[in-house]
Amino acid sequence: MSLGGEKSFKMRMRDMENAFKYRRIPYPKRSVELIAILAISCTFFLFMHTNKLNSRLKEMEIKLQPSEFSALGLTGNQISPRESSRRDNINTLHGTYQYLKSTGQLHSLTPKDVNNTQFAETNLLLFNRVPKVGSEQLIELIRRLSVHNGFGVSRAPFSEPVRQRLDEDEQEELANELLGFGEPYAYSMHVNYIDFTHFELPKPIYINMIRDPVERVISWFYYKRAPWTAVQMYKLTKKFRKPQWYKKGFEDCVVSGDLECRYEVDSKFQSSVVDHKRQTLFFCGHDPSCEPFNSNGALQFAMQHVENEYAVVGSWEDLNVTLEVLEHYIPRFFRGATQLYYDVENGMMSTAMNGNPWKPSISAHIKELIRKNFTREYEFYNFCKQRLYRQYYALKNMYSYNY
Repeated sequence: MSLGGEKSFKMRMRDMENAFKYRRIPYPKRSVELIAILAISCTFFLFMHTNKLNSRLKEMEIKLQPSEFSALGLTGNQISPRESSRRDNINTLHGTYQYLKSTGQLHSLTPKDVNNTQFAETNLLLFNRVPKVGSEQLIELIRRLSVHNGFGVSRAPFSEPVRQRLDEDEQEELANELLGFGEPYAYSMHVNYIDFTHFELPKPIYINMIRDPVERVISWFYYKRAPWTAVQMYKLTKKFRKPQWYKKGFEDCVVSGDLECRYEVDSKFQSSVVDHKRQTLFFCGHDPSCEPFNSNGALQFAMQHVENEYAVVGSWEDLNVTLEVLEHYIPRFFRGATQLYYDVENGMMSTAMNGNPWKPSISAHIKELIRKNFTREYEFYNFCKQRLYRQYYALKNMYSYNY
């Protein structure tokens, strides 16, 4: 065989080898489509399964106690990443624990020391709710509990104007109206604290909720502009605001110095229309000294009323703590609250804390900018949180020492 013939033979052998090495096996078109459908189906199944598993894990995280904090009774809901880096802060659950422990108050604290329900003179539960603190969620919980615990329940209808600030005659009239519902009864409405004993009337069981002051005013700003709110207001007033008012953004409102977004210390109400910038106002009452924004007078009255008159002031930011305190300090109305809230079939866990889709994310810079003018509002907010934590730890003492 010649050299040229040998090369030709080797080349033919290489070509044949490559043909087998890189050959493609044709598949019928329908087979390819079937494989693609199966791949997509598997991907979708895995996504749904993972999503469902993630939801269940989150629920378990809230219910279960991390081992690091099991001795304290802390649950995953109370330990946020932000708090984990500052657990010595007195305004956190763990910080309150450390403070009570360091001052010798922890083991001497009992539920009786921090329970104002014992001083109530009638079984009227009055929830004088602050706007945008998750009050609708608590109202729904109370409504469901009324079936289980056997008490009457109703709420003030959506109306304009809101009866938040009342003169003395109006306060007495409302107090008598509420007592006329009979007992046990739970009622909720947007109204400032009323001193029933001032009118020689039996003292009700007061409750309320709080929220981060800046987050609350942002939520209120966009709640007023939500389509469903506009429709409700139109039904009552037959009027719509100008389109530019609905299009107004919170950040531009603050930066431009718009009257609606000014939070000036000691400023009073901007108009006859109710504004809900003052969380303390609902706890302070109807005294003129309660009206100036972020004022010391409003702060002092509000703290005094919470300490002496309110059974529980909770927060959905501390979900499990709030539920447990409500359940044990006001059992006539809140017995079984935790179990009902987390009930798999009929509970509120899956529908709770629905946000406003019309509310955009607000920059940290803007929040910090206005937070400087909310100093006393934050002082009151933290005061209420610390009181809630003290009530919680008093329960832990009861469990541990059988008080």
